[in-house]
Formats: sequence, structure tokens, C-alpha cells
Amino acid sequence: MASDFVIVYHRQPYEEVEEDGKITFRENSSPNGIVPTLKSFFGKADHGAWIAWKLADDPANPDFERVVEIEDAHGSYAVSRLPLTAEQVRSFYHVTSKEAFWPILHSFKEKYNYDPVDWPTFREVNWAFAEAAAREADRGAKVWVHDYNLWLVPGYLRQMRPDLTISFFHHTPFPSADLFNVLPWRKEIVESLLTCDVVGFHIPRYAANFVSVARSLLDVRVKERVPVEEELISEGTALSERSAPTLLSYAGRDVAISSSAVGVAVDFIEDRANDPEVKARAAGIRSDMGDSKLILSVGRTDYTKGGLEQMESFERVLENNPELRGKVRLMHVSVSANRAMTAYEGIQAGIEETAGRINGRFGTLEWQPIALISRAIAFDDLIKYYLAADVAWITPLADGMNLVCKEYVASRTDCDGVLVLSEFAGAAVELNSAVITNPFSQRSMDQAILHALSMEQAERQERMSALRKMVKRFSVEAWGASQDLAFEQAAARKQITDAA
Repeated sequence: MASDFVIVYHRQPYEEVEEDGKITFRENSSPNGIVPTLKSFFGKADHGAWIAWKLADDPANPDFERVVEIEDAHGSYAVSRLPLTAEQVRSFYHVTSKEAFWPILHSFKEKYNYDPVDWPTFREVNWAFAEAAAREADRGAKVWVHDYNLWLVPGYLRQMRPDLTISFFHHTPFPSADLFNVLPWRKEIVESLLTCDVVGFHIPRYAANFVSVARSLLDVRVKERVPVEEELISEGTALSERSAPTLLSYAGRDVAISSSAVGVAVDFIEDRANDPEVKARAAGIRSDMGDSKLILSVGRTDYTKGGLEQMESFERVLENNPELRGKVRLMHVSVSANRAMTAYEGIQAGIEETAGRINGRFGTLEWQPIALISRAIAFDDLIKYYLAADVAWITPLADGMNLVCKEYVASRTDCDGVLVLSEFAGAAVELNSAVITNPFSQRSMDQAILHALSMEQAERQERMSALRKMVKRFSVEAWGASQDLAFEQAAARKQITDAA
């Protein structure tokens, strides 16, 4: 059955589990994430389809189930699964996406590795995604492509199906032309994106950077630019912009540029935070802490997340403020990345070694300054630590958005707690009432955490109240509504253009 709405995303929209020797599809364990949000769009479609890849020993195996029909809380939809070999996945995702694209997108030029990239395989995989979308899409359907590892899909899809309305959303930062143009495939990538009807980014800075890249490579004209809302402008954050491009013209076509940050499911988080059992567990953690302060840091093991820099700041704070020893504890959750990716080699070891050094240097039989956790934590368990923590310390060196800081704010229904946030996280544009810090400055990092630990209740509550207002306003539902509106406006423009 042809679909009027198609999502193209590398991950499958469910978890495959084996039960009694049979493979079953289960809803994602955390309902607070991008996959459930994307699936919610199927509720507005007559029939939806999702394109993803699945590992296959032999892609030519006739028994490989390429299309499965799913029925879940979001309705009925098809999942078209592209069979990729382990080598294709390694080349397209682990090498090209993570070793070439990821460092450039996050402004780590020194970590960029061009040599092992197999560009023909990247093209081949993106072509396969485009073909699958073209097969599934009904006449005039809407197709939504997600993230940088599928950069070439829009261009291929436009060649196959000019009737479609195509939107692309970028979930990472987008760098300036000086950085992006390090990529030798820059023109091919940008030309593909400019075949879209809508290209979306989290914040105006990323949109502005994309436009500057496009103008450096092609004859692109900005047709419309609008002022940024006052609440999203702050002199104290590095990523703030005062205006944003919203419409481009290229090769006789209009391309809408959207700036809309992904949020969190505030109602769901508040519901979990208000659950008596979760609150009781959080109270138990607080009781165990006594009069000590708990700092919580949650992220992935990635050089962009600033884990080592954060631990080194904590070490300096303990060294220079001996009265804090035994009175403060850092719970550092750093979920290990895929160690098969050479881009992450050594990072986890570095974090473990630094935590061990700090614990060995300052710890006692009664007190260890750092509790290091390198595995994923169930969401309900995370909520209780959000509630118990005096401070959430979220200081990535670069981050497209960062939803952990928004989860922390949403969970604080008591309107207490302090958020220390890097000015290089996209979320800082909205959450400028946090204690904003520069993770590249030792003084800024150390002063920010000291300020957070000593902050009086009145200031904590005032800041948290402002943060909660922003997180509620820019929820994941609000993001979904903004993307839906952008799609509708693009489809209307396309209809007028096609009629002319």
C-alpha cells in the first residue's frame, strides 16, 4: 500500500527482541526520545512508512523480510528495511559518518580523517534509501529525511520522484563555511540538500551557517530573513543570533529554512517525577547524601561531550577548595559508545583513568568523590537522580541540542536544583537562565560549578522557574507542530509552483 507520509531514518522504529525463539518487535524502552516523536506523525497520515537499515549476512537472501507491517500505539505503518552487510555499515556509518563528517560538524578539524572514506559506498547506501522511499511514497507524498548520514538521499529522491514534498532535518550542529568546506564532497552534499522543500535545523546559528556554506559554493539567494524572538537572544551564549534566514532561492526553486529546536516530552517526564515511588527513591538518595551536595553529569562517551574537561575541573575545585572534600560528590554517567569505531578509541579509558586518579587522590574510606557509570540507566532511575541532584552539570564542547539538560529541568517539579550548561550546546539558546559556562576556559568551568554549589534557594528557584517555562514552551510536541506547519507550507508552495 502506497504511503502519503514517509520517514527516512537510519534506525528502526522499534526494538527487535527474541522471545521463545521468535523475533518480536517491541516499543522503544524510553518513550521520551526522537523515535516516538517521529512515529507520532503517522497518526495524521492515511498510511505511513519508515525506511531504515538492518544488518544482513547476505543482502540477496530471498528470505530476508524487506518490509514489515507494524501496529502500535501510533497506528499502522510499514517499515522498509534495507539489508546492509557489516562492511557497508562500517564504511557508511562507522567510518564516513563518524570519522569524516562528525568531527567537522562539531568543529573538531584535528580529528577529521579523510583517508579511509569510501565515498562510492556512501553514495550506494544513500541511493538505496532513496529508492526505498520512492517505492513506498504515494503520488505527491511527504518524505521526511533525517540527519547527516543521509545527506545524499534528497538529491537522489528528487531525481526519481519530482512530485514529492521533501523535508530534511539536521540533528547535529552545522558549522561555518571555513570548517564545512574541508569536506571534499561539500558541493555534492549541499546540492542534494537544496533539492529539498524544507531544510531544518535546531537553532538559527546552524541555519545561518548552512546558508553561508551554500552561498560559498553555489548561486544561492536569501529571499527572506526574520528577527529571532527576544527570549532566544542572549549576550551570554556563544550560539545566539539576532535574525534567521527562512527562505532561499536556488536554480529556480524556493527552499524553506526552518529553525526549531527538538524538545522533550514534558508531560511524560513530570508524570514520572511526580510518581510517589520515584519521589520516595529520590528522597532515599538525598537521605544517604546527608548534608553533602550531589552533582549529576549524563552523556555519551564522545570527545564532543567534554567529559575529561569536566572531570579535570572537578579535580581543580577539590584541590583549591579543601572544605568541599567529603561534602560534594560527582555522579558521572558516561555511556560507552561503540568501541568498534576508531573515532572513540581511548576516550572511555581516559575518563576511567581520570576518575580513578581523582578518587585515589582525594577519596577516603567513607567518601569517594566520583561515582563513574559507563552503562545506560533506565529512565525511571535517571528521573530519581534528576530529582535528587543539587546540580546538573552538562558541559559539552559542542552539541547540536542536548536533551539531558531539558529532561533535568522538566523533572524538577519542585522548582529547585541548578543547571550548569555549556554555551556551546544548542539548548543554551533557549535555556540562558542556566549558569552558562565556557568548557574551553578552566576559570569559567571552575567558577560556574562553585557558583552552582553555593547558590541560595531564592536564586535557584528563580532560575529554575524561567528554565521550566522555556522547556514547556519548546516541548517535543511544539517541535512536531512546527515541523508539521513547515511541511504544510512547503506543500502549498509546491502546489502553486507546479500549477504555474
